[in-house]
Amino acid sequence: MDTNSLNLIKGAAGAGGPYTGDLAVAHQTSPYVSVYPWDSGFGTKYADPSTTPTGNGDGGCAFSPDGADLAVAHSTSPYVSVYPWSSGFGTKYANPSTLPTGTGRSVAFSPDGADIAVAHHTSPYISAYPWSSGFGTKYANPSTLPTNRGISVVWSPDGADLAVARKSSPYINVYPWSSGFGTKYSDPATLPVSIGVKVAFSPDGADLAVGHSGSPYISVYPWSSGFGTKYANPSTLPGSWPYGVSFSPDGADIAVAHANSPFVNVYPWSSGFGTKYSNPSTLPTSTGYGVAFSPDGADLAVAHNTSPYVTAYPWTSGTGFGTKYANPSTLPTGIGIGVAFSPA
Repeated sequence: MDTNSLNLIKGAAGAGGPYTGDLAVAHQTSPYVSVYPWDSGFGTKYADPSTTPTGNGDGGCAFSPDGADLAVAHSTSPYVSVYPWSSGFGTKYANPSTLPTGTGRSVAFSPDGADIAVAHHTSPYISAYPWSSGFGTKYANPSTLPTNRGISVVWSPDGADLAVARKSSPYINVYPWSSGFGTKYSDPATLPVSIGVKVAFSPDGADLAVGHSGSPYISVYPWSSGFGTKYANPSTLPGSWPYGVSFSPDGADIAVAHANSPFVNVYPWSSGFGTKYSNPSTLPTSTGYGVAFSPDGADLAVAHNTSPYVTAYPWTSGTGFGTKYANPSTLPTGIGIGVAFSPA
C-alpha cells in the first residue's frame, strides 16, 4: 500500500476513536457546495463561502491530501474554484491564468498535493496545474489527447499515473505522470463498453475501476504501469449508469452509486468482485451520483438526485450497511453530485 493511503488509515484508526472531520457535498443550486462537520453523523452546516462557485457543482469536490484546501469543479467559467479550508471556507484562490476550456466535470489533487487536475468538456479535455496554495502555470497538454469530453480524473495512489474517463472510445486514458504527462499507456485489451463516467484506483494502486454507461456498468482491471486482463463482472450488476465509484480505504470493498434502485451497490473486493452486500434498509431516494467512504472506512456517504440529496450510513466491511444517519438539519439546496470526506 502507498504511504499516503497507509497514513490516511493510520491517522483515522490511531486517533483513539472513530473518524471526525468534515463532509463536503457538491450540488446543483447555489451555493453549489455544502460542508458539514462529521462525527458519526452530520453537524451544523458551515457558513457558505463568501465567493461561491459560479455554477452547478456538476464536477464534484475534492479535499487536498492535507485537508487544507477544498476544490469544486463546476459548470460555468472559471470551471474550477478552490478555497483554503480550516473548519470553514477561506477566501477563494485566484483562478488559474489558463482556465479549463469547458464545464468542469471532475477535480482531483495528486497524492502529494503538488498538482491538481480538472477533467472538462472541451478540448484538451484534461488540464493539470502545479498546486502550492494556488494554481501554477498549466502543464503542457498530453501528446495524445482524450478524443472527447473528460468526465472523471484520478491519480494513482503513488502519484505516478493519471487516469481520465471520457465520452468516446476507448473511454479511458491513462498517462504516466511526473510533473507532466507522459506517453499514454496502451488501451486495455477489453475496453469499457461505452461512455466512461467514473474512474477510481484501489488504495494499493493494484486495480483500476471504470464505471461506464452500458452493461455491465463497471469494469475493473489489474494495474501495474498498464492494464491487465479485465476481472470478471460482478454476479449482480449495478442497476444502470454508475456515476460514482469508490474503494474503501483498506481496499476490501468497492461501492458504486448508480441510476435505478437501490441506487448504491457495494461488493467485497479481493482481486475480483464478491457477492453484493445486502441493500441498506433505507435506500437513497433516487439516482446516486457520488459515493465516498470515510477515511477510517466506518461510514459511507451517497450524493443523490432528490431530497435530502445526501445520505450516509455506518459501514462495516464483511457485514455491510448500518442504519441510516439522520439527515443534516440544513440540507444541500439541490441535486447532490459529488461527496468527499476530509482527510483524517
